[in-house]
Amino acid sequence: MTAPFPTRKQEEWRYADLDALRPVWQQFAEPLTLTVGPGESVEKIWLPSDDGVQVRRVQIALEKGAKARLFVLNTASEYGRTELEVSLAEGADFALYGANIGTGLSTNEIVTTVKHIGPAARSRQTIRSVLNGKATGSYLGKVEVARGAQQTDAEQSVKAMLIDRGATANCKPELEIFADDVKCAHGATVGELDAMQLFYAESRGLDPAGARALLLEGFVMGLWDSAKDADAIRAVAREALRRVV
Repeated sequence: MTAPFPTRKQEEWRYADLDALRPVWQQFAEPLTLTVGPGESVEKIWLPSDDGVQVRRVQIALEKGAKARLFVLNTASEYGRTELEVSLAEGADFALYGANIGTGLSTNEIVTTVKHIGPAARSRQTIRSVLNGKATGSYLGKVEVARGAQQTDAEQSVKAMLIDRGATANCKPELEIFADDVKCAHGATVGELDAMQLFYAESRGLDPAGARALLLEGFVMGLWDSAKDADAIRAVAREALRRVV
């Protein structure tokens, strides 16, 4: 049975482009599932396709001592959504490094629910958005810490860069904690390119577009430093940034 079509009354779909999603909903109504066994490790790089609408909905279960690292690049020209629900058992480790790069009228979003179920698990989410035109980039991330999940260590870092005043960034990191021995933090900022940094780059011989591209690469490219196949995602990200500047 196909899951009901979402509405904007649901917080996790608040900023979605539902008109773009509707024609492809049946393909993505049921999330894919992935289980990482005790002590196992997995690393995945999710690159964008050429489709105007790109959707990934995945549920990941990390068993005791399991590790998962995801590197996500979201650059759909119309609507892109990466949706994750991750559960962490005792001692599990999860890391997400993601970027929304949007231009024109695109809507790109990363939506996560990370559930710390067992004790002594660790999660890191680092999200960057670069947006021009009237593009919209969103991150909605909820971290849930269960009563028995003592010694949880969870962080969310969310930053967005607006190239044009017509672009929109939505950042909503959220914590729901029912344990008392935890270390949890989140932060979100939205800004523009620094005028002094642009002036400095241009004074060294770069044209305005080249100066913007250099600063934006510094803003985004560090996300991929620890990926095993970093060159592949860097090349695609660099090309996406050229379209933004």
